[in-house]
Parts: sequence; C-alpha cells; structure tokens
Amino acid sequence: MSDPSPQQPNVIVVLTDQQRWDTTGVHGNPLDLTPEFDRMAREGTLVAQALTPQPVCGPARSSLQTGMFPTALGTFRNGVPLPNDVPTLAGQFAAAGYATGYIGKWHLASSDPVPAHERGGYEYWLGSNTLEYTSDAYQTVMWDGDEQPVRLVGYRSDAIIDAAIRFIADHHDQPFLLFVSLLEPHHQNATDTYPAPTGYAERYTGRWVPADLAAQEGTAHQHLGGYLGQIKRVDEGLGRLRDALTSLSLEASTVLAWTSDHGNHFHTRNAEYKRSAHESSIRVPLALTGPGRASPVAA
Repeated sequence: MSDPSPQQPNVIVVLTDQQRWDTTGVHGNPLDLTPEFDRMAREGTLVAQALTPQPVCGPARSSLQTGMFPTALGTFRNGVPLPNDVPTLAGQFAAAGYATGYIGKWHLASSDPVPAHERGGYEYWLGSNTLEYTSDAYQTVMWDGDEQPVRLVGYRSDAIIDAAIRFIADHHDQPFLLFVSLLEPHHQNATDTYPAPTGYAERYTGRWVPADLAAQEGTAHQHLGGYLGQIKRVDEGLGRLRDALTSLSLEASTVLAWTSDHGNHFHTRNAEYKRSAHESSIRVPLALTGPGRASPVAA
C-alpha cells in the first residue's frame, strides 16, 4: 500500500445517543445548550433535515458503520452483531492508509468485552458494547484492544472526550479516522434517569418543553432537566475536542461530523423513548466542518 497523501484529511465522527434535533440552537432551541455545535453548523454544513435510518441504537449504528440499511444487514433490532462479511467504514479507511480508532459505545456485538472480530475493522479500540450497563455517570468502564477493562475518570462524556483527545495527540502525524460514540443524553437504564453532571439538571428543569411533548402524557416534564443538562456538558466537550485540534494545528485538515443515532419522545408515542416513526424519534442533529465543508450550506 502506498503512503497516504498529505492531502488526505483526518475524519472524526462524534455520535451522541438519543439526542433530539431541536436541542440545538440552530434548530431554534432557546436555552443556549449547544454553542459549539451551532458554531460548527455556521462555519460548515448543517444538514437541516437529518433522519436516522432506524430509531433504535444497534440498527442505526449498523448503517453508520456500513452505509447499508439494517434490513439489508439483518441488524433490524438490538442484539444482532454486525456481519463480518460486509465492507465497513473502518475497513475502507484502513485500505486508504488511515489509522482507525473507535472509542465509546458500540452496540453491534454479541458480548462485552467486544471480540476483535466484532469490532467492524477498527484497529485502536476502547469500547463497551452496551455502555449503559457497564457504566454510570461517574463510573465508566470500557475495554481496550486486548479485552482488558479500563476505568475512565470523570463524568462519562468528559472521560470519553478525554480519551478521544489522547488518540488525536498520539496520531496527529498520520491520517486517521476516529469514531467517538457517547452515551449521553441516553437514560441510565437501571434507574430510568438522565444523570447530568452535578448542578446541570437544575439549570434547565422547567425552562423549556418541546411543543410535541408539552400536551402529551409521558416523562418529559420529569426528565428534561437532566436530559438537557447532559447535552450542555456534551457540547462543552465538543469545544474541548475542537480546542485540541487547534492546539495540534489539525483543525483545517480534519473533517469533523456530529450527529446522533436517534431522537427521544419521552414515552409519549409508546412505552419507551424511541422505536417509533414520529419526528421526535427519527430526526437528529447533523453538522460537518473541515476541508470541503467551510461554506455554510443547508442540505
């Protein structure tokens, strides 16, 4: 394989979990939750009508890793491993001479720790198949490439962003693909809560309710403070990630994409938080910045 061209941009994908599109300022949210995402959207490309291929964690993620619909892959529900015989994002980038890394929630394997053959071809690995069960807000455990447990320190999304910054620093001298998969603003399954950092839920409790939830039964009024507090902290992490790129003189040579696997309807459409064809479940934020994305264009 030939050496990678210096023109090859780095690529970073940041994936949140269960984030509604209307939590962002560029989509009209009044709480100033996402100034960093909004800056990305202004400086780069905002995809104004971004829709998930399926409003469930595993199926949506299988599409992002392969470019195929879950029905074609057989990953039509959670708990189905990603097939080993299909081209993947990591495989295509590796073939082009890129270092590839995955950090965070995977949800495309049969177990934890994720076996090497179920990692979608990523070379560097620090992940958990079902991070919602192997961590809580301040106790994050994932596994490295040797299937050894790694305890990350700090609030969960901060800890994952810290790990991403370490990867970038270690690979700054070669083209890389880094996929950063956060759990926030997903609920903590064991407690059915949205554990924001200390003090963050209080900032947003009772301040804003999406119009599609305001008059519906469900858990929005109970959970929105924590949910929005999680998003605020995640957006602050995006700012730190971009600061790291600037510090390493990589911002101009790195394509950075931010999106989510699905939205959240807070038990207003069925008995849980997603798995419906309503806009609140399927519409997600999506913005890109970096080489080729420098002019604001709504797609």
